[in-house]
Amino acid sequence: MIKPTKPLGQTEFIAMTAMLVACVAISIDAMLPALPEIGAELTPNNLNRAQLIVTSFIIGMGVGTLFVGPLADRFGRKSVILVGAILFSIAAISAMFAQTLEAMIAARVVMGLGAAAPRVAAVAMVRDLYSGRNMARIMSFVMLIFSLVPALAPSLGALVIAWSGWRSIFVAFAAFALLATLWLMLRQPETLAPENRRPLSFRKLGAAIVEVFSHPTARLATFVQTLGMGMLFAVLSSTQQVFDQTYDQGHSFHFWFGGIAILASSASIVNARLVGKLGMRPIIKFMMTSQIVTSIGMIAIVLLELPANIELYFYAFWTWSVFFTIGLTMGNLNALALEPMGHIAGSAASIVTATATIGATLIAIPVGLSFDGTPMPLAIGAFVCSTLALFLTSKIKRDSDG
Repeated sequence: MIKPTKPLGQTEFIAMTAMLVACVAISIDAMLPALPEIGAELTPNNLNRAQLIVTSFIIGMGVGTLFVGPLADRFGRKSVILVGAILFSIAAISAMFAQTLEAMIAARVVMGLGAAAPRVAAVAMVRDLYSGRNMARIMSFVMLIFSLVPALAPSLGALVIAWSGWRSIFVAFAAFALLATLWLMLRQPETLAPENRRPLSFRKLGAAIVEVFSHPTARLATFVQTLGMGMLFAVLSSTQQVFDQTYDQGHSFHFWFGGIAILASSASIVNARLVGKLGMRPIIKFMMTSQIVTSIGMIAIVLLELPANIELYFYAFWTWSVFFTIGLTMGNLNALALEPMGHIAGSAASIVTATATIGATLIAIPVGLSFDGTPMPLAIGAFVCSTLALFLTSKIKRDSDG
């Protein structure tokens, strides 16, 4: 393969980076319409277990995130993304042929491990080429495109499933990852110069883990992020069942989900406008307080036993509120966690993200498996998580506070 030597223009670079990062969202959100059929075939006696197809992927991604950063610093961004994409694609094809739920879950864990490579290394490429406000501007465009993926992915997944069955969705996943990687390999030169590569040291990674969790601000911000993402992943794993079994909207689920995702995508824009005026911690506190109130409201709505067609709109609003809360808080929590870790920023970012992702999945699994035909377990789970998150946020102090 001919190695590219000319850097991409900004527009193409943004589009390519967004496509690489979108491998994660595609692999989660496009799966949702397939869960009823997969559950009926692979776990007909316990349909709730089909949710593990979502959370197992996230666990694999969380574990992979911990190691991809150091590997990308040692071997370069492109080679790590290539290996990750190949691993992801092989696992996707294995999932397509899975005959048991256990085999499916194993394949999805490996898919998550592979997807961690473009998730982390693509952002590292941006950091290699841009800095300061330019990096922030490029990432804002990348995330703007990325935020549209959850809105489109369920509809695309539904189309593929309607055309050729649920197993074909895994072929689409592999094709998407390989096309994005081929684009990278053919068009973008390696962004990490050989002289800037660092030796792989698990001892240093271990020392970084100790340092992150020894610092009160980094530790608390990571735990709050874990609770917030736990709410999100619980909703993602159960929401198809709620729309389908509770409100009889399985046929139009992808439209509901897409609309909610589009409305929630405004959170990053709102945060960018407010964070400079209000600060990170006040925004986090306000959003967690709001989530406590909306979750109590959702619990009350379910207890009132309103007609399903009315309750449906309350549930859609509540789901939007969870997505919007995450959009307004996760970036701020990342910034708080990494602010005192500037000297080990790369390793700290991997540690914080991996911890929050894995921990959130461990929260989401029991909440999702508690689905009883109503949104009640989700609402209770979100109430508990947001209450704990608000308490922990009140304990966060920045080093600049003195």
